[in-house]
Amino acid sequence: MGVSIEQVLDDLVAETRVLLDLVADLDDAGIATPTPAVGWTVRDQLTHLAYFDETATQAAVDPAAFRVAADALVAGGMDFPDRVAAEHATLPAADVRAWLARTRREFVTVFRGLDAKARLPWYGPDMSALSSVTARLMETWAHGQDVADALGRDREPTDRLRHIAHLGVQTTAFSFTLNGKPAPPEPIRIELTSASGAEWTWGPPEAADRVAGTALDFCLVVTQRRHRDDTALAVTGPVATEWLSVAQTFAGSPGTGRAPTSHAGGPS
Repeated sequence: MGVSIEQVLDDLVAETRVLLDLVADLDDAGIATPTPAVGWTVRDQLTHLAYFDETATQAAVDPAAFRVAADALVAGGMDFPDRVAAEHATLPAADVRAWLARTRREFVTVFRGLDAKARLPWYGPDMSALSSVTARLMETWAHGQDVADALGRDREPTDRLRHIAHLGVQTTAFSFTLNGKPAPPEPIRIELTSASGAEWTWGPPEAADRVAGTALDFCLVVTQRRHRDDTALAVTGPVATEWLSVAQTFAGSPGTGRAPTSHAGGPS
């Protein structure tokens, strides 16, 4: 895409502001509101972001310590996101907001000083600093969608979705492999319309397998916040069809996705 780490950090700051504004007035009862991610409250969505902001910052400033802590966490089972949420399930609303605001500021400050190509450890394969920032943006937007759904609020889509859409395309092979399927050799053409009306494309124009629609719909599907049937995406070809059934932008175990029309599914 040719974007700089500074650009993605600026977009992360903007996306963070949207999320914090969504929850600014929640009291302790409000922050316990269930979200579409089964078993997760608004509090759980926010503490998940804060906790992994902290560990992402640690991965940058003390990779050896991160590796020790991450290995210990994963050794307890791949349900570690649920365990992290449970550990913070009684935090008051004000403390949750303060934690997320602080960890996000620290993350942004540290990553503004990094080379975009610097390799950093993570819970799966190592990633570049730029990829780490993009992942935090994707997580903020995706978990923010669960919060917005829980509170009955709408968020205006922005062209920040390009980062998430690009990540969705980049993780095509990963999504198949994660689900025990071979990555297909056939290319897929993706044609998306952004919030500003710009056209974003990936893949060869002549590809038989195709996905077309709005960037919002595409991002909702690849982050597993909506079932494809609840969007207006036009999907052509067996490879593209199978891809959208397993598409996943986030690390960890295969996500359960969301059932059609219900927005229900496990956290990720």
